Amino acid sequence: MASASSLLSEEQFLCSICLDVFTDPIATPCGHNYCKACITHYWDTNDVCQCPLCNKSFYKRPEIFVNTFISEMVDQFRKSKQMKTTSNAIQEAAKPDEVCCDICSENKLKAVKSCLVCLTSYCETHLEPHQRVTALTRHKLIDPVKNLEDLMCKKHDRPLELFCKTDNVCVCQFCTESDHKLHQFVSLREEYDGKKAELGKTEAEVQQMIQERQEKIQQVKQSVDLSKKDADREIADSVHVFTALVSCIERSQAELIHVIEKKQKTTEKQAVGFIKELEEEITKLKKRSSELRQLSHTEDHLHLLQNLTSINIPPPTKDWTKVKVHQSSYVGIVSTAVAQLEKTVSQEMKKLGDAELRRIQQYAVDVTLDPDTAHPNLILSEDGKQVSHGDVKKNLPNRERFSQNFSVLGKRSFSSGRFYYEIQVKGKTAWELGVARESINRKNFKGINALTPKNGYWLICMININEYKALADPYVLLTVRENLQKVGLFVDYEEGLVSFYDVEARVLIYSFTGCTFTEKLYPYFNPHGNQGGKNSVPLTISPVSYTN
Repeated sequence: MASASSLLSEEQFLCSICLDVFTDPIATPCGHNYCKACITHYWDTNDVCQCPLCNKSFYKRPEIFVNTFISEMVDQFRKSKQMKTTSNAIQEAAKPDEVCCDICSENKLKAVKSCLVCLTSYCETHLEPHQRVTALTRHKLIDPVKNLEDLMCKKHDRPLELFCKTDNVCVCQFCTESDHKLHQFVSLREEYDGKKAELGKTEAEVQQMIQERQEKIQQVKQSVDLSKKDADREIADSVHVFTALVSCIERSQAELIHVIEKKQKTTEKQAVGFIKELEEEITKLKKRSSELRQLSHTEDHLHLLQNLTSINIPPPTKDWTKVKVHQSSYVGIVSTAVAQLEKTVSQEMKKLGDAELRRIQQYAVDVTLDPDTAHPNLILSEDGKQVSHGDVKKNLPNRERFSQNFSVLGKRSFSSGRFYYEIQVKGKTAWELGVARESINRKNFKGINALTPKNGYWLICMININEYKALADPYVLLTVRENLQKVGLFVDYEEGLVSFYDVEARVLIYSFTGCTFTEKLYPYFNPHGNQGGKNSVPLTISPVSYTN
């Protein structure tokens, strides 16, 4: 026989007042069923005694009795429902971080929706009336959330359905007529959509920032890899150079020792020959001395006279008074060897300098002169690659140009990285070259000794023929080969390095190290006065010739 739970739907067991399964069900005279407590409370709070469903009025309150038949069917239905709920709880029990169903008594199931009207969260089973009962389907359901009371207005106990743009807070309908009257309102949905769009934009911006930083990480890693490669190359080159130098020193030392030992052996050999001859003569002389001693002791007159003639003939000997052992001279032998070593070291240094110059030439940049900064006496070529001094001072706008010293800056500035360029100085008798920071004083020239790093200049100069200086504080006299023709200038902004090279000789002239750059740097040129035509040759920015 089928059970009550299989023949009747759950709706038939629900009280239309509390919307829950009947408790002590009773029937009104009009035939409708209610919980005993629900209908009693309903009649107690209303002036007219009537049925809540059909509105049939009763002149006097009917006597009510528990309907035993319906009560038994409700009990069976409760048991069946409890078994189903228990089964579902085993399968869908809420996890600690999930919203629980507020109706489940023991095994809390996972809530699937929260009702803003009931302020209750429901599992799939307990949500069913909200999907079926007409009065409940009008309730506003949302995804399950904890602390539903936070979605209600604390003052009016109404759902927060609007957003006050004036005060930037969520409000209920009653708030618009009291504390927030005359404020600007939008629906939560509209504000949600707007904020969500803003969040999407912000998220895109954050993602862009993340991407930029990830790219920067890759750049940093690549920089580290390149630095590692540079370091490995420098180590390899230095090991090669120093190994060659050590080998050269050891070879020179071995050759020097060999020459000295050879001379000493020659001296020893000569001495041994002299000693051997002397010893042979000594042996002969000792023999003659013995014969003379014997003859001098003889009593035989005839024997003495007969042998005296032969004995008186001296044996053949060498005149040793002028014979000397030649003592080897070592004067100059060490200095000659050191000079040869110095020559070899110089050759190795040239190879090293050549390799270094080749590496920095890869940072070559195109530099042209800025006519807006040139002193009025200077003459610039049309391509901006040459500058020389002219006797005629032109009437030009003053603005950013040098007004007292014969200088000009490059057009391009540098505020990071590395750069290199070359300047032809062949034929000139005086000049200044280097880099200067953007804020240097171009109007008040206080003399060449003021052109120092402290004042924003990193320069070298030739003030007289073959007299060179690095304009440090104090200045440094430079040793530069005669007939310097081309100067290479290399700057590493982050490293704080400014280096000058003799391009033809492939050697370093001078370096400013440990510099702190905080501004843009500009190439700086000063061809000096033409000295009556002696210094009329222009300074020329040359194209970099890459060497293999």
